[in-house]
Formats: sequence, structure tokens, C-alpha cells
Amino acid sequence: MIELGVNIDHVATVRQARYRGVAHSRAERPEPDPVRAAHEAELGGADGITVHLREDRRHIIDRDVELLRRLVAIKLNLEMAATDEMVEIACRIGTDTAMLVPEGREEVTTEGGLDVAGRRARLGEAVKKLRGSGLLVSAFIDADLAQVEAAADLGFDVCEVHTGPYASAFAEAGGDFRRESLGAALAQVATAGEAIRAAGMRFNAGHALNYHNVDAIAALPGIEELHIGHAIVSRAVFTGLREAVREMKALMRGAAGRG
Repeated sequence: MIELGVNIDHVATVRQARYRGVAHSRAERPEPDPVRAAHEAELGGADGITVHLREDRRHIIDRDVELLRRLVAIKLNLEMAATDEMVEIACRIGTDTAMLVPEGREEVTTEGGLDVAGRRARLGEAVKKLRGSGLLVSAFIDADLAQVEAAADLGFDVCEVHTGPYASAFAEAGGDFRRESLGAALAQVATAGEAIRAAGMRFNAGHALNYHNVDAIAALPGIEELHIGHAIVSRAVFTGLREAVREMKALMRGAAGRG
């Protein structure tokens, strides 16, 4: 049965927009807290929580990962660059999965797949250390058969196919699968998925999936897990905003009435 991993990075993005550089002490209690978001996602039926601990700590910070490991009852997936620092953190904290991704300092979110084929030596060392600590290791790759082959050679347990190109094609085609460009983009993901499964790895997918374009990806044969974040956090702003305003107004009126 297909599973959903919810990426809560953008909850931390909102927090850091106001509190970046502020010590996250008990007195400060910066909000929104991504750890609370993880709990809400669990109650909503999420099968896993994903966070990306970046080298510059622009959204998720070390404190978040440590608390999530202690408090989350479902799978915890850590997206990370294949650096010595991040490998050490993942091994020490003991997340369930470590997903190696490319990382750029100026990017808003991960913009492309990891070049596994071009970085065999460095990535092979990281995979060995992570697997030696009992973690499942995933590669975030483009729908490229050469990358699938390289990931299998290096011992990755999972390949997550980058669905950004598919999402772009979906938007450009208005979701019309009779358009050749959209059909071709979906076929690329499907072909990569077949190769991943044939190599004995788990087939996951993610990036830019939303409430409109997710159906075709979720229906692919053998796909095990989708990681979705931005669309879910964005939808939550609207599905929860009405009640948040009501609560605030009730507090104000209650206080005014007592004044």
C-alpha cells in the first residue's frame, strides 16, 4: 500500500522568517514549531515525516531533528547533503532513513537530482557509514537510468525519483494527458521506477507534487512512498485559517468583555 511522507520544512521556514538567529529557548517559544506540525501530520494519517537539515540551517535546525527523533512515532526521514557533518548527525540521532540530496546555498528548495554516477567515491563512503549505523539510505535522483544503475551499484536501499519535471509538464499541459509532453514526462518516471524495482531497490517519488497532479504518480506500479510538503502546508494555511481567526477573535472579545 502506498505511503505518504509529509515534509514539514516549510513550517520551519515560517518560524525562521521571524526567529532566525534567535536562541530557541523555553522563554522565547518560537512558532510555528515543526515538531507540533509533525504531530498534526501523524494525526492526519501521515506514514512518515521528512525534514531537510541544511548546512546553513535556514529552516530545520538540529533541535528539531533531535526532538522529532524522540517524539515521532512514525518513520523519520532526514534529507541531507553527503557531507561528513550530516552523516555524523544522521548516524548519531538514528533517523529511520537518510536521503542524500544535492544542496545549493541559493536554492529555495532542492532543484534537481543527485549525480550519483558522477560522485561514486564520495557517495559510496557515505552510504557505507549510514547503512553501518542501521539506517535505510535513499538517493534523490532524476528519472535517469544511469543514475538508477549507479545507485544500485553503491548499495542504496531506496531511489526517490524527482518529479519536478513531471509537475512542470502537468502545469504547462493543464493536466491534459493527451499532450505528448506530459505523457513523456510521466513515462520517464514510470521507466525509472521499473528500473529501480528491477535492481531490488524501493521506488519512491517526490517534489512539486500537489492535489492536482498526484494521481498519475500515485498510480504507478510498485511505487511505495510519496514525499509531499509544500502543497500540504499551503493547503493547511487555508483549511485551518478560518478557525485560527475565530479563536483569536474569541480571545480578544473575552478579554475586552472582562476589561
